[in-house]
Amino acid sequence: MMSFARIAVLGCLGLLLTGCAGSKKDRPIWERVKITDLLPSESNEQPGIERLKTINFDVYVFEIPAEKIGSLTDVWQMLYTKPLRFNDYEAFKANLFLAGFGQDEMFDKVNDLLRAAGAKKAETVLLLLTDGQPNDLPIAKLSGEQTVFYVSTKGSMEGVTIGPGALVLWIKADKIPGSRGVCSVKAQPVFGSPIRIPLPDSAAYEKSNEMVFTTVGFELKMSPGDFFLLGPGKYVSNQMTLSSLFFSNRNERKAVLRTFLFVCTNIDD
Repeated sequence: MMSFARIAVLGCLGLLLTGCAGSKKDRPIWERVKITDLLPSESNEQPGIERLKTINFDVYVFEIPAEKIGSLTDVWQMLYTKPLRFNDYEAFKANLFLAGFGQDEMFDKVNDLLRAAGAKKAETVLLLLTDGQPNDLPIAKLSGEQTVFYVSTKGSMEGVTIGPGALVLWIKADKIPGSRGVCSVKAQPVFGSPIRIPLPDSAAYEKSNEMVFTTVGFELKMSPGDFFLLGPGKYVSNQMTLSSLFFSNRNERKAVLRTFLFVCTNIDD
């Protein structure tokens, strides 16, 4: 037979348990533990480990029928070339490349003009560049050898046999010391082996026997909200040129040209 003392103890325990459950049930939902309470706070980060700082770009790839390339005139007239420093401006134009600079307040207008010209957004690429470290934006692949014509630094049309491999846009961003929220961006096309490792500078590419198209390289200063548009100046259908390799969508049955809109979205300081 259970003693009175034991009954009293069990009874008290029951009341305590019931009271705890009842108080938890009666608490408003916003006072209970939330998922965010379980996340580690910044103060819990291990000392000596810094968050990776990057310079971020959104790259919008637009496609337009080759026969409507003239419709992009209004877009190019709206953009600026003065902020761009070309390796060789005359050779850049002779290679049928066009580039223009714009700022945040112009973005919607440029986007509207592209769509009015018949351009359709085909792809969006998030490009993360660690300060001072280059990256490659894939452009085109060649499964075999191909002779590609381009205008050299001498100003003459030359042919180079390349392939198999990949054409990329080598791009590098460096924060400018003493200028918060500003970076220097360099870009130029490079053709290399099918399996590529981004190299730090042009000299390294040349030593690796990869083809660096320096005549269409350029650089500019950018802040978040700034953008530049890179596209073809003309469509050449009867010859494989650097421009047609770079801007033509070779997977399409009909001739489709691409333009690349690079928008700087963030600079970690």
